[in-house]
Amino acid sequence: MTQVTNTVRFVLDGRIVEAQGERRTTTVLDYLREQLHRTGTKEGCAEGDCGACVVMVGELNAAGTGVDYVATNSCIQLLPSLDGKSVKTIESLKKADGSLHPVQEEMVKCHGSQCGFCTPGIVMSLVNLVQVLPVPSRQQITDSLSGNLCRCTGYKPIIESATKACAKPEALKIDDSADVPLLKEIQRAKTPTLSLDGEIIVQPVVRTRKGNEFVSPATIAEVADYLVKHPTTTLLAGSTEIGLQVNKQFSRPDHIMYLGNVAELRQIQETDKAWRIGAAVSLTQVEALVAQAYPDFTEVLRRFGSPPIRSTATLAGNIANGSPIGDSMPCLLALGANLVLRRGEKTRNVLLDNFYTGMKKNVLEAGEFIEAVELPKPVAGQVFRAHKVSKRFEQDISATCAAISYTLKGGKLSGVKLAYNGLSPFPARAPKLEAMLEGKSPADVKAADLDAAIAASFTARDGLRATWAYRALVARNLALEFIEEQKEVA
Repeated sequence: MTQVTNTVRFVLDGRIVEAQGERRTTTVLDYLREQLHRTGTKEGCAEGDCGACVVMVGELNAAGTGVDYVATNSCIQLLPSLDGKSVKTIESLKKADGSLHPVQEEMVKCHGSQCGFCTPGIVMSLVNLVQVLPVPSRQQITDSLSGNLCRCTGYKPIIESATKACAKPEALKIDDSADVPLLKEIQRAKTPTLSLDGEIIVQPVVRTRKGNEFVSPATIAEVADYLVKHPTTTLLAGSTEIGLQVNKQFSRPDHIMYLGNVAELRQIQETDKAWRIGAAVSLTQVEALVAQAYPDFTEVLRRFGSPPIRSTATLAGNIANGSPIGDSMPCLLALGANLVLRRGEKTRNVLLDNFYTGMKKNVLEAGEFIEAVELPKPVAGQVFRAHKVSKRFEQDISATCAAISYTLKGGKLSGVKLAYNGLSPFPARAPKLEAMLEGKSPADVKAADLDAAIAASFTARDGLRATWAYRALVARNLALEFIEEQKEVA
């Protein structure tokens, strides 16, 4: 492997691109359009909502024989995070003989494009889908498009074009054979650099004259060492929050650390009782992991942003961000999730119940980070239910999301854990509601009792997403719905 200092290197259609002299907060979209003149990729919202900017970002597969891709919103991804990876844009689909990809051909035949502004992102989402699912179902097609907003054609001709394109499965796969040796050439080191004294030196991808850096470590030891030395470093995983801050608030953090190349943080470990989910594991992976055990959790995650968001966003990032309306936290709280926190070489365990101390505030110490999320597996007889309420089904912020876990013993509710977002300054369990439900028969739970417990548990406050009256009513009704199905069982 060769090393070029202060240069972001990635593979684009069979050649290595070396990006020098760019800000550490330059977005992938801006670089593609302004420096490489790949103007097929569009900026619609600059916040990861509309999908006009979708590209495919690839990494060498585990065997080193091919490339694994994820659809990504290039408008919120930072350019230095591409170092050692590959990119495919809408222009990449054109073959040497000038012919189009089957998805593009059918979009033309089915009249799936009118103004055309959103079309490149739609095509890229569909092409990414068929790389791993050459014969997707209609549901899988519509799910893959949930992050692409089209205001011209509606979705019927677009879905038809995807279905017809899959009649040619042999032509769906992108030829990336020329990219594989180049990815091997530019792949980032998997071991840390050490000084003559044996101390870790985290090599920057980008460093400014003022000493500000973008670093991309490969090991958890590097992460821990760097954060002790630079405790105010901004940690970057999915960039779904930081990308917004860069685009909308013009944020320019002094030190940025990208966690996407840390192998230990991308692992899922399993025991008889729990999964240990590394801090850089994507929500897409978590969605698949819990599908059988906790289908309601999977459904909440399916409505979390869009496929390009979930392909990069992480549980640890959602937790650390601490939004009052974070969607994963009610599920994790109801399931008794534990956080593994690390500072230097020391780790400690903190239940998610005890993590938040206020709005956007938590117990993390200077230089400490979330190493993993430990999620208990279901036990015999456990009931888990969760549901998100929002104005729009796809890709919308919660009015509230609720989750509950319990068992029935002798027809009585036992071990009740009930959690909400949107009702308090941070996602939290509702101990007064839990106490009211504990030991009761589902048939004996009264709406009035739930209303009283909610009023005693939370401070009434209206918000941008919903009035307090609406949220309180929804909170009560969700709790009733979660136990309603047990009345006949009892």
